Order: sequence, then structure tokens, then C-alpha cells
Amino acid sequence: MAILTKEEAKQIIDKVLSYAKADETEVSISGGRTGNIRYARNTVNTSGETNSISLNITSVFGKKSGSTSINELDDESLKKAVARAEEIAKLAPENPEYMPMLGPQTYVETNTFSEATDQIDPDYRAQVAIDSIKPCAEKNLTAAGYLEDFSGFFATGNNKGLFGYNKRTSVDFTVTVRTADGTGSGYSGSDYNDVSLLKSGPVTSLAVQKAMASVDAQAIEPGKYTVILEPRAASDLLGRLTFGLDARSADEGRSFMSKKGGGTRIGEKIFDERVNIYSDPTHPDIPVAPWSGDGLPLTKTNWVENGVVKNLFYSRYWAEKQGVEPVPRPRGVIFEGGDQSLADMIKSTERGVLVTRFWYIRSVDPQTLLFTGLTRDGTFYIENGQIKFPVKNFRFNESPIIMLNNIEAMGKPQRVDGSMVPPMKIRDFTFTSLSDAV
Repeated sequence: MAILTKEEAKQIIDKVLSYAKADETEVSISGGRTGNIRYARNTVNTSGETNSISLNITSVFGKKSGSTSINELDDESLKKAVARAEEIAKLAPENPEYMPMLGPQTYVETNTFSEATDQIDPDYRAQVAIDSIKPCAEKNLTAAGYLEDFSGFFATGNNKGLFGYNKRTSVDFTVTVRTADGTGSGYSGSDYNDVSLLKSGPVTSLAVQKAMASVDAQAIEPGKYTVILEPRAASDLLGRLTFGLDARSADEGRSFMSKKGGGTRIGEKIFDERVNIYSDPTHPDIPVAPWSGDGLPLTKTNWVENGVVKNLFYSRYWAEKQGVEPVPRPRGVIFEGGDQSLADMIKSTERGVLVTRFWYIRSVDPQTLLFTGLTRDGTFYIENGQIKFPVKNFRFNESPIIMLNNIEAMGKPQRVDGSMVPPMKIRDFTFTSLSDAV
């Protein structure tokens, strides 16, 4: 399916709005091509490409709303979809927190589309799989990986004059490598908007190195350790921190940002002074669509500056209730880092643990942001500045709030799942028990 141009998308949205009789009507249309290839046990087992388009209509009468979706764009189908959404809206109960739709907005331009990614074809996907499987098979290792690429668009508009259009591309490649005896496992991955930045060979090589190095892991006692978190491991926990920057849960006493006796902790120094967190839809490494789910423009926003919390995100409803301006939820989050490499961090560590990534993470206490989970796919013991041996995986109980107060060093941020996250050296990280999982 060809990507609709801005003009084509607006023409369809305007046509739908011309059929509408509701007090308010919002129309969104999205579509694109998604391709993938998956392999396991050194053999490709699925590969495919899908093309889709979807149009969603939300109709509102007062505070009653109804929605419907279709994938046919002829006039008759559009008229029926509008009528269906309006019928559902009339039957729906009132939403006491409903906010009127926004009028015209100004959105910044973001560079989310790559021609190179748009040109990915089955031959390219097959070559990525070959380049990953072959070196593993030659070393008697087993690879399992997945590549997914997307090229598409999203447009939104309403009867109050709002309109936005964005086209984007993405590519995401991950691989897990296991040794023949199943005792060693390594993992690596990369994601980009522009596929020309993806180097699948080095990604696989890193997973191969970790798998071979993690054979016959030894058990060491759980406890508090200095840890060196690779960017993906750091992201696994820090990503959950940004979800906690919600003003409503803070005001209602349900989060780590709640102040005893009422109010929030905005303006307080909660983290190490080296902690700086912001979001920017125009960031060159992680550009995103320039609006939030309800149409509010996204702009560069400082969330934490020199350890001090500067902003929480406010929905339009909660902002009006509190008498403040709404602040959209962060997308494309950047955690600023430092200048140390992983090698530098290892050399300066007398006794510690190197962590590739975490998994099976679950919340323990939202008010302290305490999480539990397991290490996975390459965990190593460090002694006197050198990696000594692989260790059995741990269960951890830790909070990113404590982590960000126990920083010893940080490296250059890297893109991980759409955010920029540095490797981090953290003291007194809590491992509570051992796990036999590889």
C-alpha cells in the first residue's frame, strides 16, 4: 500500500467530517507496510509483509462518545462508519472527565521518515538472517532472531480545525545466541528510524561473544553489589521511571512523586545532581511524531535537571482541575550520560557484576518505585578491574530512584527501544536470590 500523502489524508478526513452530525467528530487514518523475518535454531521459520490501512472515527454528543474503525475508504463505507459511531455515542454513558476536542495546533517538523528503510525488501531481510545465522552455525551456536521494519503514516483531524500528519519508518533487530549445551546465552539488538544505521553483523557478534563467555556460570552469594548496567539493562528500569512522572497519581498520593501531607515533589532534588532527563520530538537519534494522543503539541521538555524534578505530565482533564497548563506524557526520552566507556567502568571496579539486560520485571511498590525481576543473557563477575567469570542469574529488588542516587559513573547514551540511555555504574544494587535460568 502506498503511503497517503498529507493532501490525500486530509481530503479523506475532510470528507468524513462533512458527513458528521455530532457535536464533535475526530478522524484518524493510519496505514503502511510492515515486513518481518524470524529465525530460530539457525533456520528461518517465518517471513512476511503486510499492508494495511485503518480509519477511526470518534463521535461526541455532549460528554457521550462512540468510536468505530474501518479499512474501506469508499464514500458509502465512510458514511456508514460515521452513522455507526454516532449511534454508539448516543447509547454510551457520559464520561465525567471528557474534555472538548482541541482546535488548530502548530506542530514542529520531525525527521521520522527514512527512504532507505522504506526500500527494505525480502532480499534485505533474508540477508540479515543469513549474516546472523552463518557465523553462529560455524561456531556450533544456535541463533534465534527477529527483524521487523515499518514504513507508514498517521493523520488526525477534527471538526474544530485540528489537523496533523506524520510519516515514519522504523527497523528493529534482536538476536539471542545459545551454546550447543544450553549453558551459555547472549543477547543484543538495535532499533532505528534509518536502516542504514543498522549493522546486523556487529549486533550478532556481540551476542555470540556473550553466549560463549557465559558458559558454565558460577553461583555467587546474593547481596548488594556494584553493578555495571549496559544501556539495555539501564533502560529496562529507567523507562519505568518516566511512567511514574504522572501528576495525577502524585496529587492523589499514589506515587513516588507524592509529598507527605499532600502535593507533589516538583522542585525537589530527588536524584544525583548528574541526572538530567528530557524529551525532544526533534532529537536526531530518536525523532517521534510531534503530538500526543489527544493532539497536544510535543516540545522539548525538561523532566529532571541536575537531580531536581522540573515537570510532571498532566492530562488536559487533570490540568484543568488543578488550574495549570497540560503537559503531554514524554515520548523520545533522553537520559544524559557521561564520558566513560564500559571498559573504563570495568577497569575501575574492584568487585562487581556486569548485567546485559533484565526481564520479567514486576512492580513491588509504586510509591517507592520498587521493582523485582531477573538478569538474563550474560551476567558476569568483575574483580580487580577484570571480568573473571560468568555468574548465575539473579533476582533483584531495586528502585530506579535508589539507582539514580547511587551513580558512580555513566557513559555515552545509546538508542534503546526509542530512548537514549547511557551505560551506568551503580553501587549497592540489591540482588536477593539466584536463578537457574540461563
